Amino acid sequence: MEMLGAYTTLGLGGPAREFVEARTAEQLVSLVADADRKAIPTLILGGGSNLVVADEGFDGLVIRVATRGVMIKRDGAQALVTVQAGEDWDPLVARAVEEGWSGIECLSGIPGLVGSTPIQNVGAYGQDVSETIRCVRAYDRRTRQVVDLEARQCGFSYRDSAFKRDLSRHVVLAVTYALDLSEMSGTVAYKELAGRLGVELGESVPAQRAREAVLELRRGKGMVLDPSDPDTRSAGSFFTNPVLQPEAAAELEARAPGHPRWEMPGGAIKVPAAWLIEQAGFPKGYQRGPVRISSKHTLALTNPDGAGTTADLLALAREVRDGVREKFGVTLVNEPVLVGIDLP
Repeated sequence: MEMLGAYTTLGLGGPAREFVEARTAEQLVSLVADADRKAIPTLILGGGSNLVVADEGFDGLVIRVATRGVMIKRDGAQALVTVQAGEDWDPLVARAVEEGWSGIECLSGIPGLVGSTPIQNVGAYGQDVSETIRCVRAYDRRTRQVVDLEARQCGFSYRDSAFKRDLSRHVVLAVTYALDLSEMSGTVAYKELAGRLGVELGESVPAQRAREAVLELRRGKGMVLDPSDPDTRSAGSFFTNPVLQPEAAAELEARAPGHPRWEMPGGAIKVPAAWLIEQAGFPKGYQRGPVRISSKHTLALTNPDGAGTTADLLALAREVRDGVREKFGVTLVNEPVLVGIDLP
């Protein structure tokens, strides 16, 4: 019996009723299609870095994606890089920088597999994968066909996508990224990164330098997997930065005049969730039993000694969410995918 905690960065999650690895896209499609025909509940498991699994585990078939392969095609001033879903993400970023492919260097150090990047619309330090994704190949469980979806069909928005909004429909098989043939980074669009690099927002730097700076920033927040650092036993940022429409933004301004924000189109604002959490009385290192907020990064909830349970983690998440809502009237939304549990 496979314990799913062994396959998640949190180290949490009970047993799978059945567990199998898919090493080719064809095998992955076959396994999913067969399970669907037999009405067997199915969980597609990637790197487990953005996943919180119930202590009871998963009463169905868990398919771990272990497909491999990278194909490169030149398209004018871009490289079209088609990557199988089971490839590790950060080695791909490292290769892109080494090869002179620009556009994902600020996504360095993010754990997980390529297949999860379009689902979450993975982003950090001013870059989102939706900016470079050209096409996603997926198995459509509704039509029972393999489909190639252009970026505009993927419904990308902040840390969201059509895939995430209906996790039961598509199984990502491969992703094609359109990366600029350049040794320079994309324009630096994140204030903290610009400060670390010593440049102004909107400038570019060598992509390798951008990657190194991002890795330094992430390590300082315990956001690069390191077995010797208990703060990395997490699912990354547990809450997304809230995007508030004008009315809600005005209410927050009344409660917290001059709070930090990023201006968004249409009068909306994005508010740093870390600031809300800290100001609501939950500092770095705040502990509830065996789980705690990271000592380096307020957005990460950690299982530092491996002694916690999923129930412990959810209790801490609810405490933080409810405390922020009570003080600021803003309801934080979890970023990781929850399996067999919810955060009511």
